[in-house]
Amino acid sequence: MRKIAITCGDPSGLGPELIENCLDTRDYGDAEFVVFGNGPWVERLESDRGTIVSGVSLCERGFTPGIPEPDGARLAMAAMEAAAKACIDGECHAVVTGPISKSLCAEVGYTFPGQTEFFADRWGGKPSMAFVGERLKLCLATWHIPLRQVAESLTEKVFKHGVRSAVQLGQRSGIAKPKILVCGLNPHAGESGLLGREEIELFNPWIESLRGQLTAEIEDCVPGDTAFARAIKGDGDVVVAMYHDQGLAPFKAVDFDSGVNVSLGLKYLRVSPDHGTGFDLAGKGLANAGSMHHAIRLACNMV
Repeated sequence: MRKIAITCGDPSGLGPELIENCLDTRDYGDAEFVVFGNGPWVERLESDRGTIVSGVSLCERGFTPGIPEPDGARLAMAAMEAAAKACIDGECHAVVTGPISKSLCAEVGYTFPGQTEFFADRWGGKPSMAFVGERLKLCLATWHIPLRQVAESLTEKVFKHGVRSAVQLGQRSGIAKPKILVCGLNPHAGESGLLGREEIELFNPWIESLRGQLTAEIEDCVPGDTAFARAIKGDGDVVVAMYHDQGLAPFKAVDFDSGVNVSLGLKYLRVSPDHGTGFDLAGKGLANAGSMHHAIRLACNMV
């Protein structure tokens, strides 16, 4: 029996209502869910969904949608801690996380750049940041760092980990020999060295060294401004972006309502919707639950 942990995220954001919408209206086969959040929300889900949902209440107070507060960040952190432990203890097989406010969490003591880094610390492993949408699959070579640090951060180890993660993502998506498109760091992938030599001197030789190790088709670096169009048209299964916005700007442009963040390389699977807390929309019934639905469905399918 697949048992999926679901954390509330920030209780004043979109997470709780989108999770409730999905569990109330969608069918996830034989999966069972353990929800982690505040008492009133947990009890409502348990009563509405019967044996399919069980809950862990981490505080008894309520929260107002759209009004973020420090206690909400503390609850979001507590839910992540409890869900991580539930996997370690064998009670759950994967975690779906609701969106958190990184700035609020930092104010109350959360020291990690994001949830991926948190679960890597709790579970161990070599995580990668991947994204799955209806039209694109994406892996990032570097994550949450300033743009000026990207070039120096793209060491051989970091670069190869990004490519290996893309192959893993393709294979876990059911593609035996995925075609991987690796974006260049520079415009036009360096334009044969005119706009930068990283592709010629570093990245392409590193790709060549990986070809004999991985069951995948991997081209030399391709221009970042055409890689995503090729993938959307079917000429590529997974794109590897060198930095955060190179990958996520086009990904969110085409898969905002279906995109899912997948943390690969950890002992347990962690997925989340690819959007933020949405405090301005919380409680108004206007938000699209598509990304949360895809996150829950992907977790069910991958464990």
